[in-house]
Amino acid sequence: MKIHTYTVVPNLPARLAPLRDLAMNLWYSWNWEAIRLFIRMDRDLWETSGRNPIRMLGLLPQSKLEEFARDESFLATLERVQEEFRQHLTRKGWFDRAHAEHAKDPIAYFSAEYGIDVGLPIYSGGLGVLAGDHLKTASDLRLPLVAVGLLYSHGYFRQYLNQDGWQQEENPENDWYTLPVTPESDPSGRPREVSVDLAGTEVRIRVWRVTVGRIPLYLLDTNTESNPPPHRGITSQLYSGDRENRLKQEIVLGIGGIRALRAMGIRPAAFHLNEGHSAFLILERMRELMAESGLTIDEAREVVWCSNVFTSHTPVPAGIERFEPEMVKFYLHGMAKDLGLSPEEFLSLGRAPGAFQDPFCMTTLSLRHSAFCNGVSRLHGAVSRKMWNHLWPGVPEDEVPIRHIANGVHAASWISHDMAQLYQTYLGPRYFEEPWNPASWARVDQIPDGELWRTHQIRRERLVFYARRHLHKQLARRGASGVELDRADEILNSRTLTIGFARRFATYKRAILLFSDLDRLSSLVNDPQRPIQILIAGKAHPNDVPGKEFIKTIVHVSRDPRFRTSVVFLEDHDIELERYLVRGVDVWLNTPRRPHEASGTSGMKAAMNGVLNLSILDGWWDEGYFPEGGWAIGRGEVYQDPQYQDFVESRALYDLLEQEVIPLFYARDRLELPRGWIARIKASIKSLAWRYSSHRMAMEYADRFYVPALRRRRALEPDSYRPARELAAWRRAVRAAWKQVRVSAVDVQANGELKVGSELRVAATVELGPLKPEDVSVEIYNGSLDAQGVIQGGTAASMAVVASDGNGRHRYEALLPCRSSGRHGFAVRVLPNHPELAHPYDTGIITWA
Repeated sequence: MKIHTYTVVPNLPARLAPLRDLAMNLWYSWNWEAIRLFIRMDRDLWETSGRNPIRMLGLLPQSKLEEFARDESFLATLERVQEEFRQHLTRKGWFDRAHAEHAKDPIAYFSAEYGIDVGLPIYSGGLGVLAGDHLKTASDLRLPLVAVGLLYSHGYFRQYLNQDGWQQEENPENDWYTLPVTPESDPSGRPREVSVDLAGTEVRIRVWRVTVGRIPLYLLDTNTESNPPPHRGITSQLYSGDRENRLKQEIVLGIGGIRALRAMGIRPAAFHLNEGHSAFLILERMRELMAESGLTIDEAREVVWCSNVFTSHTPVPAGIERFEPEMVKFYLHGMAKDLGLSPEEFLSLGRAPGAFQDPFCMTTLSLRHSAFCNGVSRLHGAVSRKMWNHLWPGVPEDEVPIRHIANGVHAASWISHDMAQLYQTYLGPRYFEEPWNPASWARVDQIPDGELWRTHQIRRERLVFYARRHLHKQLARRGASGVELDRADEILNSRTLTIGFARRFATYKRAILLFSDLDRLSSLVNDPQRPIQILIAGKAHPNDVPGKEFIKTIVHVSRDPRFRTSVVFLEDHDIELERYLVRGVDVWLNTPRRPHEASGTSGMKAAMNGVLNLSILDGWWDEGYFPEGGWAIGRGEVYQDPQYQDFVESRALYDLLEQEVIPLFYARDRLELPRGWIARIKASIKSLAWRYSSHRMAMEYADRFYVPALRRRRALEPDSYRPARELAAWRRAVRAAWKQVRVSAVDVQANGELKVGSELRVAATVELGPLKPEDVSVEIYNGSLDAQGVIQGGTAASMAVVASDGNGRHRYEALLPCRSSGRHGFAVRVLPNHPELAHPYDTGIITWA
């Protein structure tokens, strides 16, 4: 049976035509006036349509559309919102002013998931929400970003609980024709498709587009009629547990993503890999340069390496994406052949030096082929340098070329409209226009305490109402009794200190830490004068049985008569639920096992809404904490015994609640205002809101990574990549000659003990063989010594060549300043040096005296 397809779209009256433009651009998701416009048309339908304006417009009766087309008040509001939308698309932004010469140089951003809004379910959690915030911010700042991802027909699973509190999963199919997604077409009007090779079989990939303000997001889909059924399911589900399909997805994302951009005539000059899922784009970029420009693989790598940015979000080895070598060889043997590599040479691209038996690691592939690498918090940067030090043999841990750029969140997406109105009144529009600027938040202290507290109480009331409704729905869905449904309407109290916890239920996040002593917890929630209540949400991965056990444990606690009205688990954590929580609770709780949290961003969202953080010193809170703006559980200790760590930190958590948090919240003056609490809210907002803004984050990426990558890429392009060819030839020559490089003598001129402020003269004799002094950098690596005689926090100082004997032997000297007292040490080293290297460690060669 042949089925003929056709598409039906809403029949909007001419005067309402701008509504479709607004609905098809996710700019509406961070503009409250645009959202209010859709809510005004039908509040109930807005909710039942999943806050998806495309679906909502299609469900509205034609008579109601005609009615709005005659409503002059509605049309005036529509015109005002449309003008604001037009200005967003056309006005110049920060990037235009700061880096005008690169305003038209596309930067490609690749991520496996994007959490832009609840109406586009192609995300699972924090990584996707961060990617979504990055795109929104790029639109605000006018970064020349183009994004690539996958179009999952079933997205990530929807969570529901059975009668016993055990997590169940369902995977409803997305209907792309009722979502803000547009199929791309080729010049002839046919669907835009590209292909990839999987083990000798061609897989066709259809390209779709989502528009996020100014930013195009291209999504790849294998569910096309030109593919047989097995291949149509490759992009069915986000993070499927099938390792073979996961590999196929990442081939489609990385290789297919590059081909999709090329097919549309988009040629980015720099690439940002948001985690390692898209790392196969490295291979396709090299293959393309070899095929189109006649470069060797080494020459192509120079171009690719200098223009890649890689962000790691994983602080534990278990979270690293690895694939079995035989599977990689099977599916990518065609790519290996195109690159001119043997199977083992190909596998070595994703392995550490000398690790010939290891699986193929996507993070290793990314780190070894990206000049700009970073973790997502200060602590995560340090953890990453330690974890990946083995990729750079001979390089001190603190010099491993992985920096950090702290994550941030998109203020307009996460600050409630109630708080936004308060900020607008007392801070002015600058907080919205320049959320990265500390001056934008400096006037927080001028907000009257009473108004700030009243606004926060309104948000808590909204949260309690939402939680009751949400719980009622989830109980009704699993057939709860009338008594249980009635109880759902009685949970929580809008005047009680409310603690929120919402995140992925991985065991290291320790969602049950607060429930380790139920008698002690009962005394807190049932205190007649100073009670607390707890709201919890989060999903466990379908294969994570221990995580599911945590959820079950909390659900059973919530059914205990002692906790029935004060401990609530809300199913199916998504962007909508997250917004209500971070805007309405009083305390945001985070209890990861340090140092397993890369960053975390929920606490940042909470802080912008006047919610105080109570957290382990891990991820972003390790650098963000200050005593006047929140609470730290412990002092950043790391324990060898996890059970003992849980015991100590759960007790510390209870102590903080009993002795500091609860008393401060309930300490009221004659006007019933908690002045001490409000002071902390203001201090938290003033210190954290700008620092953990996604605008600050994106500007850091632009200044530190994107623009340097663009400049280095452009420097290698002239004359058919002649500089890249020369750089590759130089690298080969240096590597061939390096075995002759050595430091034959080190002379130190010092008379006894040195005093602070004096200088230590150091000289070294260095043999370079056929290399010239300009080919190397001779340095003193120095710092204080620990008890084992190891340099801690070392710094490098360059030595200058002062004499040469004409036979490859050179004398270098330097003065080493003595800035602090104590036991210090130094070592002399030789590194390759070339002006086109972003850093010298990529060469993989270093010689120490």
